[in-house]
Amino acid sequence: MRIIRKLLAAVLSLSGVLAMAQTGVTDKEILIGQFAAMSGPAAQLGQRMQVGMQAYFAAVNAQGGIHGRAIKLVTRDDGYEPEKAVAAVKALIQEDKVFALASAVGTPTGLAALPIVTEQQVPLVGMFTGAQALREPFHREIFHVRASYFDETERIVQYLTTLGIKRIAVFYQNDSYGKAGLEGVERAMTKRQLKPVALGTVERNSVDVTQAMANILKVEPEAIVQISAYKSCAAFIKQARGKGFNGQFFNVSFVGSSALAQELGDAGQGVVISQVVPFPFGAKTPIAREYQQHMQAAGQKDFDFSSMEGYLTARVLSEGLRRAGKTLTRESLITGLESMNDVSLGGFTVHYSAKDHQGSNYTDLTFIGRGGKFMH
Repeated sequence: MRIIRKLLAAVLSLSGVLAMAQTGVTDKEILIGQFAAMSGPAAQLGQRMQVGMQAYFAAVNAQGGIHGRAIKLVTRDDGYEPEKAVAAVKALIQEDKVFALASAVGTPTGLAALPIVTEQQVPLVGMFTGAQALREPFHREIFHVRASYFDETERIVQYLTTLGIKRIAVFYQNDSYGKAGLEGVERAMTKRQLKPVALGTVERNSVDVTQAMANILKVEPEAIVQISAYKSCAAFIKQARGKGFNGQFFNVSFVGSSALAQELGDAGQGVVISQVVPFPFGAKTPIAREYQQHMQAAGQKDFDFSSMEGYLTARVLSEGLRRAGKTLTRESLITGLESMNDVSLGGFTVHYSAKDHQGSNYTDLTFIGRGGKFMH
């Protein structure tokens, strides 16, 4: 009997050592990796996502972490370029030895990194993209926190057609992100027996919108839906206004709302942006109040939609880590996240299951008011 007990103790001890040997996990720390634009024309997107995550992780760590472990974030800059994203993800997994990934930014970068993430079976929570190609086919390692571009563009087209506006043009980035948004607009318009009156493209990380503007303005659309990053969208809006275009501009959330407002200045008034997170500026929802409190505690005075998305991603990931239990593995994290069925975060509900990692279908419409302030 004594021998059996010793053997059992040895087995339990070995299993504990193996659990502690899980990549990116020690008895005091959990290492999380982020690949995102920290430089270049889309830099504010990655930077603000990082700020939001860090604000919540700081609050968690101040309370003793999760099961006694502090969360540490390691970020690699991919400049919003697919090749750099591949290098960044490989470095995070192979060199930095992260446990999981969170808050990746972009469709082309996300698609480039996807084969590595799935092959290495590293959980990735919260991709700052609504592209359907990252949702279908289903990938067990990927957990989305935001609604899809189909959800956002449906909301935009529904709003426009309710107002009687049917002559809609699309300005989009000439890559997988822009084409995903274009598909969403066309899908929503086809549902209403309509199609875009004109299309115009811009290259990723470029602000050369001359040809796109010529293609679109010549047909005199009533509204233009933009599917690009903030610098190119701002360049188009400013130049179009300068040419006398008085129609409406609509953007999807990836544009980077606050960054767009800053780029536009006085030219931004009236520009509409769809959102996939609760309004971060007011205090109507518990999640907004908690976000503001944690941001201020982290020394952050500026609130915006992108850092709110990073904050929500950090909350979802942290809840998954809590549910994964003390013996933390990548498999137990996936199981923990999949147990989050209709979990309310105080104004934002997250739903996962073993066959559904969509997370949320939440959408809202906001517009830029005077002084660059956002309004519902």
